[in-house]
Amino acid sequence: MTEHIDSIKTYTLVLLALLALTVATTLVAFVDLGGFSVVVALAIAVCKMLLVALYFMHVRHSTKLTKLVVLGGLLWLAILLMLTLTDFTTRDGSACRAGRCSDQLTGSPELGPSVLPRLLRLAAEWLENRSECPRESVR
Repeated sequence: MTEHIDSIKTYTLVLLALLALTVATTLVAFVDLGGFSVVVALAIAVCKMLLVALYFMHVRHSTKLTKLVVLGGLLWLAILLMLTLTDFTTRDGSACRAGRCSDQLTGSPELGPSVLPRLLRLAAEWLENRSECPRESVR
């Protein structure tokens, strides 16, 4: 197998593109696009991921097996994202309306050193509330 070496000009252009996309990501964060902000940020992230994989990881010049492994990883990521999305969209919030969950679960925690203890406390509350639900016996 012959090794392909890209020129310094190619790597410089890819670096400049990555820096431009990073600046674009930062600028999009300050613009209120509503729900479309996530879509734009993810599109920019996918572009950056492709640049890194194709040029710095040399997937462009790899064997078909390497390309297949990368495609399989991306397919697996898509499956996991779809499963997460279906779980998120099918929840109705009935447990919170029945008073079995903390109001803090619906809000976003402040960033800081107290996030981990707070998340552990919320997880413990959730487990306590979950154990109060009657369970059917499995035979």
